[in-house]
Amino acid sequence: MLEHIDSGSAWVSGRATVILACLTVLGLALSLPGSLRDAFDRGGIYLFSSAFLSAFLEDIPKRLTGPGRFRFILQPLIAALLGIRSGLADARAGRPPYLYGVLFHRDLRGELVRGGFGVVVNLLLMGVLLDAVLQWIILGVSHPGAALVVGPVLIVGPYSLARALSNRAAGLPGHG
Repeated sequence: MLEHIDSGSAWVSGRATVILACLTVLGLALSLPGSLRDAFDRGGIYLFSSAFLSAFLEDIPKRLTGPGRFRFILQPLIAALLGIRSGLADARAGRPPYLYGVLFHRDLRGELVRGGFGVVVNLLLMGVLLDAVLQWIILGVSHPGAALVVGPVLIVGPYSLARALSNRAAGLPGHG
């Protein structure tokens, strides 16, 4: 079973998640008119256009040097720290490394995915919201589809990898 959370902190956490989810949906909804105007001017939706890769690669340096550059360090770092914490809890509970468990242990898959999502849901929502807002600040237009891709990529990869590796390291002889 995953870590127990008392009902008081679960309620506060759940309320914060709902508020953050509403803000994220609002931010994405507010970015739709500009995104649709940009799609009309480009002749296609940014995320699905043939020019997406080249435009995305051109936008990355702007994002890395613009006002939001610190999040490219902070979000993966926080995700990795949360992954390490969860990986050590997995090792203590005798669960397999995260990615291995998700891919090859059908009986644990749901529990592991739900637990992982529960740990990073607010970080994911913040990542999407930050990406949408920073696109608007840096690029002058926000593309909701790109925000839904870039935000989670900065979180899911580092979290999954750190969770799996910390579980594996804790299980090595002489550790834990």
